[in-house]
Amino acid sequence: MSAPDSTPQSAPQIQREIEHTRERLGQTVEELAARADVKTRAQAKVAEVKTRARVKAAEASERVRRNQAARRDWPLALVAAGILVMGAALAWRRRTTT
Repeated sequence: MSAPDSTPQSAPQIQREIEHTRERLGQTVEELAARADVKTRAQAKVAEVKTRARVKAAEASERVRRNQAARRDWPLALVAAGILVMGAALAWRRRTTT
């Protein structure tokens, strides 16, 4: 509502002011209703937490897969190195015996 002043308002001005006030009041009521709707807010929060949990689980799963792949590569590299050392030792032994 506007502050009272000395100029009289016409009927269309008063009507516009009433409509504007109704719109603001309607918006305020909607905001208050949304804040008071605890069930909907709780459901939204649960959905948000679930989404964050899924993202974190996917990230952790990816880290585990990468670590497992790295762990699998070390034994393979050690076996390959052992075979090379054994092959070099056999080649050296053949050279020295013949």
